[in-house]
Amino acid sequence: METLLLTKPKLAFAGVGWIGRHRMQAALESGLADIALVSDPSEACILEASKLVPDAAAAHSFDAAITEGIDGVVIATPSALHRDQSVAAFAAGKAVFCQKPLGRNAAEVCEVVEAAAKANRLLGADFSYRYTAAFQAILPILQSGELGDIFHVDLKFHNAYGPDKPWFFDKQQSGGGCVLDLGIHLVDLLLYALNFPEVSSVHSQLYAKGKKLSGANEVEDFANVSMQLATGASAQLACSWNLQAGCEAVIEASFYGTNGGVALKNIGGSFYDFDAYRFWGTKCETLVLPPDEWGGRALVRWIEQLAGNPAFDQQAYQFIQSAAVLDRIYEQ
Repeated sequence: METLLLTKPKLAFAGVGWIGRHRMQAALESGLADIALVSDPSEACILEASKLVPDAAAAHSFDAAITEGIDGVVIATPSALHRDQSVAAFAAGKAVFCQKPLGRNAAEVCEVVEAAAKANRLLGADFSYRYTAAFQAILPILQSGELGDIFHVDLKFHNAYGPDKPWFFDKQQSGGGCVLDLGIHLVDLLLYALNFPEVSSVHSQLYAKGKKLSGANEVEDFANVSMQLATGASAQLACSWNLQAGCEAVIEASFYGTNGGVALKNIGGSFYDFDAYRFWGTKCETLVLPPDEWGGRALVRWIEQLAGNPAFDQQAYQFIQSAAVLDRIYEQ
């Protein structure tokens, strides 16, 4: 396989709404890449992005983002477009960093990963919570074995608001509701922290406006999921949109072992500020406190890897494992 050194990759940003521009700002601040082009069907979004990168070319079509001279594409478009745009980018020989989900289901995610492998180009996904200082503080403790046998994991992501774009509520476009929007991050943390164990069973209950899902195109705004891992551990996931939780957000990933536990928790209902804790019995030690500018860190890590070697990374196959768990949640 070829090894190529890109000292400063030239990037195109496809989709420059709020999240796309936020990630663009992180790339700019890193100084590790040149942003050569921005594309979006919205003229208003292009105008806002151009304020950040006035020298970048601008276009309304995705095809412009995968033209000659571009090394990698950062995709922050609606979920229904992720599979086709990623596959097209790989066919054009570009590396891809894509917002989650990579696809609306495991079959679409598999297509993306296989396209990356065939093109021998780097694939990254914006599982940004991996890169919070809080998660990075608990990860080595979890993987050292010093907590003994991890026997339970408690995962929560409640958002007192809901998405502000209509396509999120159309299953054909979004692929799912709060599980695919929020729960996907916590499923990723669970599997990543425990080295991607097999998930032996899944039982889920999905609701919309307080009632169990009934329509084929209906998306859930509340989910309660129980999982059993092949290691013998259990995991509980609860996630929601528009939950009357008394604060803006409740975000937690707590891991319990026979010799103690660790947790990542948001502070005061914040979407951005996290503490990390380690505990034994009634004792608790704080490992990390904010501030922590983590939002664009996954993209910056991808740019660093792209500059060193843009070839396909076998770890991308892990994205399929996570997507398969989400499929099983929705099969219920």
